[in-house]
Order: sequence, then C-alpha cells, then structure tokens
Amino acid sequence: MTAIDLNADLGEGFGRWHLTEDEALLTVVTSANIACGFHAGDAATMRRVCALAAERGVRIGAQVSYRDLAGFGRRAMDVPGPELTAEVAYQIGALEVFARAAGSRVAYVKPHGALYNRVVRDEEQAAAVVDGILLAGGALPVLGLPGSRLLEYAAKAGLRAVPEAFADRAYTEEGTLVPRGTEGAVVTAAEEVLARSVGLARDGRVTALGGREVTVAARSLCLHGDTEGAVELARRVRRGLESAGLRVEAFV
Repeated sequence: MTAIDLNADLGEGFGRWHLTEDEALLTVVTSANIACGFHAGDAATMRRVCALAAERGVRIGAQVSYRDLAGFGRRAMDVPGPELTAEVAYQIGALEVFARAAGSRVAYVKPHGALYNRVVRDEEQAAAVVDGILLAGGALPVLGLPGSRLLEYAAKAGLRAVPEAFADRAYTEEGTLVPRGTEGAVVTAAEEVLARSVGLARDGRVTALGGREVTVAARSLCLHGDTEGAVELARRVRRGLESAGLRVEAFV
C-alpha cells in the first residue's frame, strides 16, 4: 500500500491575529509546518501549536523563511548566504525549544514562500539553507520541490531529501509551481483539488497549467491552511486518499 504524508502550514498568526485554523487542521494532517517568527508566528503561537501537535502525535516541522513579516515571506529578497544560514539555524532553534517543552522535537525543515521558490534553482541560497540546518545541530530531513537544488544539496550533505507536491497549486510543464501572481496559479475548486490529490499521491502525475501531464513524484502532499474552507477541504482530501487505498502517515 502506497503511503503519503499530509502536511500543512500552521501557526501563521501573530499576537491576536490568527490566519490558520491550527487545532482543526491538526486532526487531519500528519505533519505540521510551523511558522518560526520570520514570515508569521510568535513565541506564544509557536508554543501553542507545538503543544497541540505533540498532543495529537503530529510531526513538527520548522517552516523557515526570509525575514519578511510585512510581506508574509512571499516577497523576493537577496540575503547573503552566511546571513541566511544563521537565520535558518535561529528559526529552527527557536521552534525546537517549544517542541521539546511539549515533549516532542523538530522532525524536519521546510522553507516557506519566496525562499521555497528561490531554492528550487538558486544554488547559493539552497546551500545556505542546508548549512543552516546543519548549524542548528540536527540531521533533519528537508521537505521541498522534487528536482530542486535544495533537495540536491540536502542529499549531498547526508540529510534525507523528501519531495512534496501541492494539490491546490498549478504546475508548469517543467514541474515547478506557477507563480502566485499568475492567473490560475491557485486551484480552488474542491473536486479538482481532491482529484489532483489522488493523482499525485497514487500515480505521481498532475496536469500542468498548459494541459500537459507532468511527473511529480512525492512522499508528502501539502494542503495550504490559509485558504477559505481549508479544514473541510483537508478532511475531504484525507478521506479521498484513504478511499483510493492510500495509507496516510508521516514521512518521519
């Protein structure tokens, strides 16, 4: 039976403002990408979401980002490699405190937003992220786009490289994500998201924005927690995967 992990971006709030329905999504997903304070999240939020994840047996992942609270980490930035390395390690370390306090640990790392897209092709930035993970002191798995420089450098450094796919994002014919500013970049129709989820998890294939089928082999499937109706959609996706004979379980 094929196994697939379900991950979601959680803890994306700040102070009294909350974007994601963390508690509800943690009853569905098997891995939680928790914001570490650079694109969203603060100390209290990280502590709360780590405690909820640990209570439910959900794996805790550090979602590292460029330092960009105002732009939600989705603005392109040029950060020198050594500085990015230090900031990645800083974010992982901050989350690890709260994960351990909850009786768990940081189990993997996933970049967010602009950084995620940058390390698909940018060798310097990809190497800096990997160096940051190593600096944080753990041989943590790295979640990223199949074929990315990030996963390439992670594997070279002896880290487990875990490919992921997105059921609610459009793909180019090269197998990369269509930029968010492009029409059709985000898939919102529930039935289409469900069908794409099963196709990606079971067959490793998805229809690109141009109409051609592309191969996207992945061990984890990302469900965005900041879209309207995210919780119910996540529940439908999980039920759909299980009905298709797939085993939903964490990759680590």
